[in-house]
Amino acid sequence: MICNLCPRKCAALRTDTRGEGRCGMPSLPVVARAALHQWEEPPLSGTRGAGTVFFSGCPLGCVFCQNESISHENFGRPISVERLRAIFQELIDQGAHNIDLVNPTHFAHAVLQALEEPLPVPVVWNSGGYDAPETLRALEGKVDIYLPDLKYLRPETAARYSDAPDYPEVACAAILEMYRQTGPCVYDEEGLLRRGVIIRHLVLPGRLSEAKAVMDWVAEHFEPGQVLFSLMSQYIPWGRAAEFPEINRKLRPSEARSARQYMDALGLSGFTQEDSSAASTFIPSFDLTGVEKPAL
Repeated sequence: MICNLCPRKCAALRTDTRGEGRCGMPSLPVVARAALHQWEEPPLSGTRGAGTVFFSGCPLGCVFCQNESISHENFGRPISVERLRAIFQELIDQGAHNIDLVNPTHFAHAVLQALEEPLPVPVVWNSGGYDAPETLRALEGKVDIYLPDLKYLRPETAARYSDAPDYPEVACAAILEMYRQTGPCVYDEEGLLRRGVIIRHLVLPGRLSEAKAVMDWVAEHFEPGQVLFSLMSQYIPWGRAAEFPEINRKLRPSEARSARQYMDALGLSGFTQEDSSAASTFIPSFDLTGVEKPAL
């Protein structure tokens, strides 16, 4: 395939075995882990966990990515679309409340094929927010819940930390398209999310003003309760963060507290993290769990 799925539009050749694009991935889906996950937002994890499928590769270049072994180092195993669909069913059989597709942007074509027949649980598109609106439109009716990041609103910050100066424009347009598809949040009788958008923002050290700008954008574009906002304080220096002295430290408790207070003042509905979440123990083990076909 000649790929233009993500906003980079690199028109790269992707075959079954190799990829020449920014994501570095072949056309077959590459998966590093598939398992029940208890660390998503409460209406996604519920009591049994979200059925997370972690894809390898990424069109972004975030220098602080905690999943760098799969996003930048491309650890994972290529599988067929048929195997991907079987993984979805295996997670459902284990009790997953939903199928949570983590970093699926560059595998949208495979996801569409795997979801040709509807699943009995909601499908979650869990991305970095760097999604082309036209690619998202192709997913309409297949994805029930969108879980995008809104990392930055300043192009210079996006360029420095993710090599994507167009990120603010792209992510904002993507989120508006996501909401157009889902509308306001809908819950089931157990309080689990069935449909809607949750916008995530990870507060970076020394970037409190930018976190506030992100929250301002959400408050300006959505009425209270239309979307959920997830304010994340789990940042720890990771990946190439040591090359950027201004973010080569943990988030100070005072920064996280100020961000939470601002979220409250704006009346944004959603979630915040405790300071204790800034620990490497919350990073999943990428060890091909659930990827191989179970032995008979």
